[in-house]
Amino acid sequence: MKVSVDQYCINVSDLDKSVHFYETVLGLTITHRVEEKEFREVILAGESGNRIQLAYQKSHTGPIEHGNGFWKLYLQTDDCKGLYKRCIDAGAESVTEPVALEHWPVIAAFVKDPDGYLVEILETHGESPAVSGPEA
Repeated sequence: MKVSVDQYCINVSDLDKSVHFYETVLGLTITHRVEEKEFREVILAGESGNRIQLAYQKSHTGPIEHGNGFWKLYLQTDDCKGLYKRCIDAGAESVTEPVALEHWPVIAAFVKDPDGYLVEILETHGESPAVSGPEA
C-alpha cells in the first residue's frame, strides 16, 4: 500500500489576496478552482506536485483563528534569499531573515502569509541525517 501527503487545506479570509500571495509571490500554479454555495476554493501546486488548497468559507467574517494545531507550511526552493525578498517586497511580514541553520543542511527564512500563517522557506544543501538538531 502506498501513502503520501498530497494536499493541505487552510481557511483564508480573502481568497483573492491569498491566491495572489501563493501564485504571484510564491510562484505556485493554480491547478483548479471549486465553486460551491457555501465556499470557494483554489488549489495550487508546486514543482513537486504537492498542493495547498485555499478555502474561503462564505459565512466566515473577521480574521482567521489559528488555534494551536497548525504550526507552519514548508516551501522548498533553490533560492531562499530571492524568494524571501520577493515576499517582503510584496508586503509579507518577515519573521526570520534567511539564515544557514547550524544542525541542518539548509538556509531557512520565515514569513507570514496574508492571514498570518507561518511559511518556512527552505533551500536544502545535502541530505539531512535521520535524527538532527542540537539534542541529536
